[in-house]
Formats: sequence, structure tokens, C-alpha cells
Amino acid sequence: MRAKDFIAKVKAMAEPVCAENGLSLWDVTFEKEGASYVLTVYIDRDEGVFIEDCEKVSRTIDPMLDAPEFDSLPSYVLTVSSAGLERKLSCQEHYDWAKGKSVELTFYKAIEGASNIIGILESHENGEFAILCGEEKKTFTDAQVAGARLHFEF
Repeated sequence: MRAKDFIAKVKAMAEPVCAENGLSLWDVTFEKEGASYVLTVYIDRDEGVFIEDCEKVSRTIDPMLDAPEFDSLPSYVLTVSSAGLERKLSCQEHYDWAKGKSVELTFYKAIEGASNIIGILESHENGEFAILCGEEKKTFTDAQVAGARLHFEF
């Protein structure tokens, strides 16, 4: 099974579990970390996520992942986590949610000498980010942006 298909199946499993517990599913990743793999289910709720929420989702999903259809995957560790204050933005739904909020974009190659930029996300449409930096509006294409995340000032 391809990682992409596995992630889609885990999302389909996790969404109703999250909904039943008053949570929303933010994202699912399956990544190699060192010699092992980690399956991470990121959850969210306006009031915040507590360890008990992560535990409920983990305990519900874990037995589902023992299905024979997943036997071809390398062994992995299941982690359920809050999406966090500086959450990764990786799809259009995330960008829509983040409109009007402070975000940090990192670039594949430096642009005007900078490897990243922080500003207010005005939009993400047709493969282009519009970021307000002070009074100046800047645009960047998806091809220029290596990553996007919510930016939080501590």
C-alpha cells in the first residue's frame, strides 16, 4: 500500500472518531524518522486539545489499524497530537482557515535575500499566496513556497 493511500484511509477512519469527540481532524502524516516510521494524527478544537482527547482518539483508531489491509506497511508508531499553535498549513482548507492570521512562509530558494517571510495571509488562490507585510502586499507562488505554518508571537 502506498503511503498516500494509507494516509487517506487513516483520515477516513479518524474524521468520524474526532467528530464523535467534539474534535476536528487537522491532518495525518506518515513519515520516516530515523530508522522507524511515525503515523501522526493531528487533532484540533477551538477550546484547545487535552491529553485525554489524544488518548481517546488513539485508543479508538489503534485497533482499526490492525486490519490485514495494512500488513504490507513497515512497522510504525501511532501518535495523536494537537495541531499546535504554529501548525503546519498544507492544503486549501488550512489556507482558508488561516486567512487574516499571521503565517510564516519558507522558500525553496531565497527571495530578495530572505529564506522566509512572516505576514498576514490575505489569500491563497490559483496557486498563489497573497501576504500582507506591514503596508506592502507580496505574492508568492506554490512553486516558490517550501512550507507554510501559522506564526505565533510568544
